[in-house]
Amino acid sequence: MGEPSDSRELVPALAALPGHLFWRAAARVSLLVADVLPTGVDIHEYAALLALPGGTTRSQQALAEAIGVSRTTMVKVAADLSGAGYVERVRNPDDRRSYALTRTREGASVARRWKRHVDALEASATAHFSAADRDDLHGLLLRVAEDDLAPDVPEPLRQSTAFLVSRIHARMHREFVAALAPFDLMPPHYGALTALQALGPVSQVRLARSLGVSGAHMVQLVDELEHRGLVVRRRDESDRRTQLLHLCDGVEDVVAPATEAGREATARVLGALSPREVDRLVELLQRFIRT
Repeated sequence: MGEPSDSRELVPALAALPGHLFWRAAARVSLLVADVLPTGVDIHEYAALLALPGGTTRSQQALAEAIGVSRTTMVKVAADLSGAGYVERVRNPDDRRSYALTRTREGASVARRWKRHVDALEASATAHFSAADRDDLHGLLLRVAEDDLAPDVPEPLRQSTAFLVSRIHARMHREFVAALAPFDLMPPHYGALTALQALGPVSQVRLARSLGVSGAHMVQLVDELEHRGLVVRRRDESDRRTQLLHLCDGVEDVVAPATEAGREATARVLGALSPREVDRLVELLQRFIRT
């Protein structure tokens, strides 16, 4: 996804696409994590501690599946928790040749202390929602995520809107990467092309704000699209200091079939919802991003 920005702007052509909305919603969650959680409180470490209640012993792989992180992230999380004395390594009861993790008394104590910070994060994410809208959003997210959640996901994570947004975004991203591969596009490329179709020639700064990405990431995206012959930079005739981004001829021949592939990917992810429920989810995600 690249480094997110704090832009709340949504291009109408993208605001109707659940894939883009989950990208932007997950970016907002990342920014909230950075803004709300104090130094020393790590959201992944907290999730891992929740997944190790009262004497439970689990392998790192099982923990990664339970809290929805990659094995690489789990290795770092386990190392940090172990170094802090919050977990200890023990022989894996299911495979004596390997080790598993169990929570220490200090780990249980720090999880209780961190809870209020994580609760504040959750409250901030939906602070401008009514109780009914908050319940609607959570209920729809849970139904979408249900098949992708491990049976032993800790209940506080199942109740977390921020966690569910991040999990669904991860699946949506995987589906879109696969769907767009035949067109040699990644999801951010498709988003940039769709935004340029809607906005017309604009500067990189304007496009970055519309997509909710950093300026540095936008430069990389445009470089890649220009290399593909899909976008070209041209000087603004009214301000020669500014370069505007223009779509090249033939872009529609790439974007149109990519759009259809994206619709199919979205349908797979949101298959548990009716069309009316998808519309409601889109409305709530738009508000989640903008407020």
